[in-house]
Amino acid sequence: MTDFSLILANLFSRKLRAALMLVAIFFAFLIFGVLAGVQNGFNNIGGSAGENRLVTINKINFTQPMPIAYIERIRSVEGVARASFANWFGGYFQEGKNQVVTFAVDPEFYLDIYATDYRLKPEDRAAFMADRTGLLVGAKLAERWGWKVGDRIPLSSNIYTNRNTGKQTWDFTIVGILEPAQENADTSVAFFHYAYFNESVSFGKDTVGWIVIETTDKALNTDVSKRIDAMFANSPAETATDTEKAFNQAFVGQLGNITLIVTLVVGAAFATILMIVGNTMAMAVRERTKEIGVMKTLGFPSARIFKMVLGESLLLALLGGLPALAAAALLLEMMRASVGFPGLALTLDFTALGIVIMVALGLLTGIVPAWNALRLNIVTALGRQ
Repeated sequence: MTDFSLILANLFSRKLRAALMLVAIFFAFLIFGVLAGVQNGFNNIGGSAGENRLVTINKINFTQPMPIAYIERIRSVEGVARASFANWFGGYFQEGKNQVVTFAVDPEFYLDIYATDYRLKPEDRAAFMADRTGLLVGAKLAERWGWKVGDRIPLSSNIYTNRNTGKQTWDFTIVGILEPAQENADTSVAFFHYAYFNESVSFGKDTVGWIVIETTDKALNTDVSKRIDAMFANSPAETATDTEKAFNQAFVGQLGNITLIVTLVVGAAFATILMIVGNTMAMAVRERTKEIGVMKTLGFPSARIFKMVLGESLLLALLGGLPALAAAALLLEMMRASVGFPGLALTLDFTALGIVIMVALGLLTGIVPAWNALRLNIVTALGRQ
């Protein structure tokens, strides 16, 4: 009989207790895996951002508008190849819970700047340019709602009122589908003409939410940012210009400190599991005191028994944790396919971290029982009731 077979037999000597510990560890690492995947998704926000793209917003924050007149002044700045603008619409379809990420955009320049992110058929682009009420929808969005080119749909805003109708709804005709030109491109978005938006809103006319800038060379990003912000210094709407990736991550940062949430939730789960498994392992070793005494009588070295008890706790952590990480990876894959959130995956880095935590959990819960077994003398072990 090998040491591994003895470890396995000892671990499952009380099957119900072992099963409950495995379930507890499984759910702890399932939580870790899913939250780590979500963390990875947020870490990769802006991963598709162009290296030579900048975003200018109001210095107060991006919810404060800027005059549309800024766009022409920015286009004249040395180092700027192209500039466009967009407004957050706050859209939803039919019901408030059916959120649609919708932007009112400067159609020609905006599509040119994002040509590396989205593929659009020439005829769809032409139709969009010709129709002020035209709507471009991402492939994920079209798939979700079963939309197709030619459909006439209403989109409502939870921010703006259409002054022509007195309602918060705008009518659109879908004129094109945006396909991803690269893996991380988000196709759960919709674009429509800023002109249609601007002529209809009840407030905020002739203002924009942010300006997207394409520089002639990414090496000029810092200089261009400084020139733009200096241009509007001491104006009623001062600006802050940064890379597009930084802007995207700041936008998502409104949801809260995702890293802190992950740390607190996972930390609480593991602290609980550590106490439960550690106490259970100590009880299990204590129950086997006489068995340990017999093993030492038969010539088993104390060091070998120490390794076997420690191996038992390590095996318990791995048997509960590894299937949990596999389940988390599968769940994240399903979530990514469902919501179209690029980067929502359990990466090798987080998988390795999970395995390290499993080993640490096994060592922490097993070290005290293993040390007690190491120090236990034969007379005490055989005489203990």
